[in-house]
Amino acid sequence: MSTNPDNQKPVEPSDVEAAAPTTFSAITQRWKREDTIKKASPITRGLALIFSILAFVIMVSNKHGPGRNFDEYEEYRYVVAIAILATLYTAWQTFVHLSKRDFFDRRTSIFVDFSGDQIVAYLLISAASSAIPLTNRFREGQDNIFTDSAASAITMAVLAFVSLALSALFSGYKLSTTHSFV
Repeated sequence: MSTNPDNQKPVEPSDVEAAAPTTFSAITQRWKREDTIKKASPITRGLALIFSILAFVIMVSNKHGPGRNFDEYEEYRYVVAIAILATLYTAWQTFVHLSKRDFFDRRTSIFVDFSGDQIVAYLLISAASSAIPLTNRFREGQDNIFTDSAASAITMAVLAFVSLALSALFSGYKLSTTHSFV
């Protein structure tokens, strides 16, 4: 039987053996968490890619005659512009992940992911929130295919935002668990 450094209470061998499974369990839980994050991050970016493409396609196809064309309203043009930007960003991120290429060192790459996810997510929610009041105003007069299409594109932009916001959380976790520059 040995004593601990404070000489307060003897440490029993059974106490040491009991601590070993707890440590092993903590390590395996961390591995599982990191594996889940490694799988979830590209999935959330892939979903953001799909939703941003849908937002773009739905809004661009929203042309139904004079006064009911998306390009006559700057709020809807903003949604299209940001949907294009989000599509390009998420397509690039998906390509980088699937190709397993390193364009930067690991920490810089994670920082770029984290920053890019946040910036594009902010732009998506900004575009959606700018178009919602216009769509609601149009809906007060009447619901039609133009307002339904606009609402669908806005919904896709919001879903792309949610996906990128989750991706930013995963990137933030990865950033916080990497070692600092040496």
